[in-house]
Amino acid sequence: MKILLSLFILSVMIFAKTLQPVFTIDVNESVKDMVLGDGHLLVIGTDVGKLKVYDLNQKKFIQVIHLPKIKDFMGDIMDTRVSSVDYYKGKLLMLSDSGVGGYSDLRLNENNKTTDIFTEKDKLSLVESKFVDEENIFLAFLSDEIALYNLKSKKFIYRKQLSESKFSDFALNSKRDLAAIANESGEVVVVAPKSGKIVKRLSGINLDNIFKVDIKKDFVVTAGKDRRAGWYNLATGAKDYIQAHFFIYVAALSPDATLAAFAMDENNNITIIDLSTKSKLFVLKGQKSTLNAIIFKDNSTVFAASDDNFVNMWILK
Repeated sequence: MKILLSLFILSVMIFAKTLQPVFTIDVNESVKDMVLGDGHLLVIGTDVGKLKVYDLNQKKFIQVIHLPKIKDFMGDIMDTRVSSVDYYKGKLLMLSDSGVGGYSDLRLNENNKTTDIFTEKDKLSLVESKFVDEENIFLAFLSDEIALYNLKSKKFIYRKQLSESKFSDFALNSKRDLAAIANESGEVVVVAPKSGKIVKRLSGINLDNIFKVDIKKDFVVTAGKDRRAGWYNLATGAKDYIQAHFFIYVAALSPDATLAAFAMDENNNITIIDLSTKSKLFVLKGQKSTLNAIIFKDNSTVFAASDDNFVNMWILK
């Protein structure tokens, strides 16, 4: 039986179904980050200082926010790069380069009004920012420090150093009560964002920098520079990985955490894996440059964005 099961899994891996996009959105600028809002909105940050909101039901952009231009170190005027975006109950969060000393600008848009949370004057080297709830924002610094900032009091609730390594990426689960934080050492730290309490430290899969991390249900997935597509089960302590032949830049989990998506080859294809069997179910083709974001809308709908103008959608069937 073990031999037959092994042969079945091998056959599935070999004959993974190849899919082409069923729908493509022309963003008209290079996409740097993307999140899903309210189940039908794609919130997109671009490299020319724009946050764009695309309504999947109406199939059109319904909001475009233009961020102020910045001066680079030579004094030249240029567009800022929107590196991190988020959406929560109609509120939009956008993190961008300030052009000064490696510091960041963080802005909030609510009711079509944009206000500054931090500017270069605050001298914060932020890498990512996400809403925990309507009043609190979870922040990650380049130095692998995390913080919770309260919008109402305009104060930090806490700031905490996680390691001596350089920060790579973080993701919040759907309830926004757990964060998985990855760094260049290959470790993932699971934290309760409201308190900053460390829940678990995960290691043993990635031996080098983790480019992307995701967390859904009891699972954490990692995309590694060491060419390892990894996953951890927080409930059981189990862990596993698939070895690829190229850097793995992006990883994402389906809402029920049964499927994982990894960008694991030099052709920018996305491989969909069944985590219970390690079988490769689908290979999603059509992305033309290095991937920056993969989103499962549900267990059968996947979106991806790259260093180009296009967001693609696939249906897994």
